Amino acid sequence: MRLSFCLVPCLLSATLAAAQTPPPAATPAEPAPAPAVAKAASVIAPAASAENLWLLDLSDGGRVSIQLRPDIAPQMVERIRTLTRQRFYDGLTFHRVIDGFMAQGGDPKGDGTGGSQLPDLPAEFNTLPHVRGAVAAARAEKENSANSQFYIVLQPRLSLDKKYTVFGRVIDGMAYVDGIEKGEPPANPTRILHAYIGADNPPPYQAAPAAAPSQEPAPTLPGTRPKASTPQPR
Repeated sequence: MRLSFCLVPCLLSATLAAAQTPPPAATPAEPAPAPAVAKAASVIAPAASAENLWLLDLSDGGRVSIQLRPDIAPQMVERIRTLTRQRFYDGLTFHRVIDGFMAQGGDPKGDGTGGSQLPDLPAEFNTLPHVRGAVAAARAEKENSANSQFYIVLQPRLSLDKKYTVFGRVIDGMAYVDGIEKGEPPANPTRILHAYIGADNPPPYQAAPAAAPSQEPAPTLPGTRPKASTPQPR
């Protein structure tokens, strides 16, 4: 199952996301179920605690601090805590990064089709907006398909509001998010070196060790990679 953005054709990559189709019209006998919408969310977060602090040490040089919102999206926040403490996110890449839009990661396959061994989660759509630094759960076409993948919003994209589960926001280190390598996929993707929950006494940020220089020059491949003929965000 491919996990990505599925709501507006101009926002989606056909190779990394399934196009969203509108739900069938409800009949009088069987009204269509409404998507789960959490209680009205305040843009102002409650007092931060170490248990609700998600830290991502990135290979581009620094630590990103994200305040989680269990008051708004309790199941997704608990999933983040569980997978982080299992070290699931350590070493994973940001596999889909669109300049001026968002950076998506959390896929063990690195191509947008993977997830954890845990079951998918029900939608926890809420009123937290897709402003710069918002962190939300990526999903496939089905609304209840969020699992491990997430994205960080680079520039406001309010058209996504109430269609994806926003569960946190960057409170420090946004410059490192801006520095994540762009591409679908990036040629040299930025990695999550380590992910931590603040309550677990994480060590200070440590940069990735420098790669050993190659003894042989890399081969030059003939031709160029074809440009994906898919729509991009406007």
